[in-house]
Amino acid sequence: MSERPPETPEADKPKSPATPEEVTRKLEDFIKNTLGGQVLFTRVDGPAAQRTEENSDGKAGEQPQEDNSAAFEFHHKPADIKAHLDRFVIRQDEAKKVLATAVCDHYHHARMLREDRESGTPGPRLEFSKQNVIIIGPTGVGKTYLVKHIADLIGVPFVKADATKFSETGYVGADVDDLVRDLVAKANGDIELAEHGIIYLDEIDKLSSGPEKLGRDVSGRGVQTALLKLMEETEVPLYAPNDIRSQMQMMFDTRKGRTGREVVNTRNILFIVSGAFSGLEKIIEKRTNRKSIGFISADMKTAAAEHLFREARTKDFIDFGFEAEFIGRLPVRVVCDPLSADDMFQIMKNSEGSLIRQYEREFAAYGLKAVFEDDALREIASRAEEEKTGARGLVTAWERVLRDFKFEMPSLGLPEICIDAALVKNSAQTLAKYRQMAASLAVELGAAHAGEARAFAERFQREHGFTLVFDDAAVAAVAARAQREGMNVEALCARLFKDYPFGLKLVTRSTGGTRFDLSAEAVANPDKFVSELVVSACRRQHPESASSNVIDITPEPTAHES
Repeated sequence: MSERPPETPEADKPKSPATPEEVTRKLEDFIKNTLGGQVLFTRVDGPAAQRTEENSDGKAGEQPQEDNSAAFEFHHKPADIKAHLDRFVIRQDEAKKVLATAVCDHYHHARMLREDRESGTPGPRLEFSKQNVIIIGPTGVGKTYLVKHIADLIGVPFVKADATKFSETGYVGADVDDLVRDLVAKANGDIELAEHGIIYLDEIDKLSSGPEKLGRDVSGRGVQTALLKLMEETEVPLYAPNDIRSQMQMMFDTRKGRTGREVVNTRNILFIVSGAFSGLEKIIEKRTNRKSIGFISADMKTAAAEHLFREARTKDFIDFGFEAEFIGRLPVRVVCDPLSADDMFQIMKNSEGSLIRQYEREFAAYGLKAVFEDDALREIASRAEEEKTGARGLVTAWERVLRDFKFEMPSLGLPEICIDAALVKNSAQTLAKYRQMAASLAVELGAAHAGEARAFAERFQREHGFTLVFDDAAVAAVAARAQREGMNVEALCARLFKDYPFGLKLVTRSTGGTRFDLSAEAVANPDKFVSELVVSACRRQHPESASSNVIDITPEPTAHES
C-alpha cells in the first residue's frame, strides 16, 4: 500500500502572481511613504483589458477584435435636436438653433468622411473644417445643460471640465490630454465611440492673457496652445506617459499579450467652450465707438451688453487675451440670453428637469405630498432674479424658504404641505400653523387608535376571558408600528398577541388575576413581555424554584385527554 506524499507547508506553496491593481497599490504606498506629500494617480482603462478575458482553463487568451468602424451612427436633424432641448431648457432659442445645426453638421461630416474612406474610391478625399463652438453667456443660463442634453440625445460620451484646472504641459496641474482619456473612460473603453464624443470646457474666459500679464503664463496662453492640436486633429496616447498607474497598466497589458489601439484620434471629437466673458463688451463698445451718455439703469446695461456680445468679432477675442490660432478654431459662436423672472417661472413650471420635481421627490420620501402653487413660483422667481446667478439662484431662494420645513415636516405626520405665496413670504408663521395642525391631528389619531386598541381588548376578553389594558405609551407604540407596517391597529394587535392566551392562562393559574396592563414594551417585544409575566408568576408560587432556570409551562389537559 503506497504512502500518501507529505503535504506541502503553506509557506512553501507557490503564491499566485499579484494582480496589476495590487502591484500598483503597493507602488503607490511605497512612493507616498518614501517621498511624502500628496501623490495623485489616475487611470484610464483601455479596451484592451476588455477584449482579453480569462479562458475556462484560467489562462489569458486574446479574443478576436471586432470591427467597430460603424459603431456610431448619426441620423438626427437640427429641428429634432432643438425639440429635445425645448423640453429641458427654457428660452435660449437662438442658442438651441445654432448648437443643433453645428452638431448636425459636425457629425454628418464625420459620417461622410468615414464612408468616403471606406469606399476606396480614387480621387481627392473629402475635407471639412471642424465646427467647434464657443458659448457666451452669464452664469446659470443653461450653457452646460444645453450641451449635456445634446450628448444624451445622440448617445455620445460627454466630458465637462473647468478650463482653470489645466496647466501647460510640464507644470503642476491637469494635462489637457486627460480630457480625451476621460472620454474613453466615459465610453467604457470603447475608443471608436470616444472618438465621436463631446468635450465641454467651462470658464474658458479665465484662460485669457491680456497685455498686462508679463512672464510665462502656464495656465493661460500655454493651455491655449496645448488645446490647439486637440481641437483640430491629433492622436492622444491612451496611456498617459507621465502617469505611473497608466504606465503600469500598459506594462501588464503588454506582458500578457494584449494588443490593440493605444491612441485616440481627436478628428471627430466636438469641442465646446463657454464663459461669461465679463469685460468683452467694453472691447466691443470701444471698437464700435458706442458710448452710453447719461444715466442708464442696470437692466439697460445688461441688455446693451447682451446686444454687444452678438457683434463680437475675432479681433475682439484677441484683444480680450486669446491667441488668434485658438479663437480661430472656434468658428461657431453662440450667445445665451440672461434669464428674467418670467423665464425662471417657466423653468420651474414647464421644464422636465425642473427643480420643483426634485423637491416633490424629497418630501415624497417621507410620505408627504408637496403641492407648489403658481404664486409661490413667481415669488421665488422674483427673488432668484435678484441673486444675479441665473437659474442657480432658484436653489438659493428655495433653500432659504424650505430649510425649516424640510427639517420638521417629516416628523409632524401630516399628509400634505401646500407651498404658496403665504408660505414663501412668512415661512415662520406658516410652519407654526402646521405644528398646530399636527398636534390636533395627533389628538384625533390618538383617540382613534385608542378606540381600535379597546375594540381588540374587548374581543380578546370575550374569546379568552382576560382583560387587556393599553396604557398611553402602548397606544402610541402600537399606532406608530401599525403605520410603519401598513396595518390598522386592531389587526396588528391580533398578530402581536396571538400567543397570549396560553401564556396568560399560566399566569392566572399561579396568581388568579385576569387583568393585565400592557406597556410599550409589550408592543415592541410581545413574546418577551409575556414570558417575563409567566416567570414572575411561577417564582411567586414556587419560591424554592426561583433559582431554577426550568419553568413548567405544560398546558392543562383537555376534557377529551382526561
